[in-house]
Amino acid sequence: MGDEEVKLLGVWASPFSKRAEIALKIKGISYEYGEEDLSNKSPELLKYNPFHNKVPVLIHNGKPICESLVILEYIDETWKSGPSILPKDPHARAMARFWAKFMDDKCYPDIWKIGGSQGEEEQEKAVKEAKEHLVTLENELEGKKFFGGDEIGLVDITANFVALWLVVVLEMVGIKLLTKDEFPRLDAWIDNYLSNSIVQETLPARADLLAFCRSVFQQSN
Repeated sequence: MGDEEVKLLGVWASPFSKRAEIALKIKGISYEYGEEDLSNKSPELLKYNPFHNKVPVLIHNGKPICESLVILEYIDETWKSGPSILPKDPHARAMARFWAKFMDDKCYPDIWKIGGSQGEEEQEKAVKEAKEHLVTLENELEGKKFFGGDEIGLVDITANFVALWLVVVLEMVGIKLLTKDEFPRLDAWIDNYLSNSIVQETLPARADLLAFCRSVFQQSN
């Protein structure tokens, strides 16, 4: 497999791009990285993802794979080196897919609303909805170090925005939501996840992400 061409098109501040990077590194796959400017998208991005023009895009031997969850499964199925990202057991695999989709369909959009909410009433509603999802995740972590058990897997990689992006957004708006007293399992999971060497070297610096989020939400407001 040494002659394979693997390239990832991404954005440094995107939790979706970072999912693909973490998966590639967990598997020990060498790859070329192309940083995209979404305000001036490259011809390569427009060529390989003409439908959505979004990152991440994984290009394997000239063939593109789009959408972060699809990319994670493709990486796991294509390269058998390194730890498995999805469980081997069919039921456990199905449940991992369920929780990954829950992260994207429910948690991410409602959490992101906290930063973009305008006015006290709208912000309170966003926090209430996000908190309900965090309670669900807290319960799912009962008796577990990671969502998949003892090792980082699909759901943990998908949830990286909870570990860092949520924390940064909450700091930006000055809200204490994800506290150790109220969410002890999530708090421990964040510590365990961010302590992983691959995660540490891949996720953006907190200060840089905070500055980025402030600029994004100031523009939207």
